[in-house]
Amino acid sequence: MSRGRVVAVDYGRRRVGLAVSDPLRLLARPVGTFAPAQALETLAALYAQGDVGVVVVGWPLEPDGREGPAVARVRRFVTQIEQALPGVTIAPVDERYSSEEAKARLYAAGRWGAARRDKGQVDAEAACVLLEDFLEGR
Repeated sequence: MSRGRVVAVDYGRRRVGLAVSDPLRLLARPVGTFAPAQALETLAALYAQGDVGVVVVGWPLEPDGREGPAVARVRRFVTQIEQALPGVTIAPVDERYSSEEAKARLYAAGRWGAARRDKGQVDAEAACVLLEDFLEGR
C-alpha cells in the first residue's frame, strides 16, 4: 500500500465531495464540495504537496450489488484523476448508503434539518464516510 494521506471522492455530476486523512491515516476530515473540474484541480493541488498516496473513489453500486449506469460516469472521472495524479493508487469503495450515513451524522450534529438542506455539505460528509470505511478496512 502507498504511503501518504488518503483522499476520498464522492463523485456526482454536479458536485464532488472530497475528504482527506491525516498523515498517519487515522482521522478523516471533509475538504469541501466542488464542481467536477474544480475537484480535479483540488486533487491535483493536494497531490502536488507530495503526500497523497491513495485516492478512494465511491463506487455507485445498485442496492443488489450490481454495477449500474452511474459506474460509467465514475470510471470516466477516475480516468481524469489518473491523468492528473500520475502514479496514485485508486481504491474503489462501495458507496451504497454513504449519503444516508452522512445525513444522519449531520442531523446528529445539528447541521442538517428542514431549514438547512445544504446538499454540498452532505457530499463532503459522504466522502468522509467513504474515507473512514477505507481507513477502518470495511
